[in-house]
Amino acid sequence: MKLVLFTVGLLALGFAGIAIKIWAKKDGEFAGTCANSSPILNDNNESTCTVCGARPDERCKN
Repeated sequence: MKLVLFTVGLLALGFAGIAIKIWAKKDGEFAGTCANSSPILNDNNESTCTVCGARPDERCKN
């Protein structure tokens, strides 16, 4: 029972942290959210973001 409560407490702390980060950020957006800008997902570094059209060396335009 203690393990379940501990796990639920850690999950609640994580969700609270994310909520505070969204609340504290201007317009509630995370920095660097274009997945195509990730070097792990974009091997050739040439494709643009399918959402906003930003190149890998640019910030997200949304």
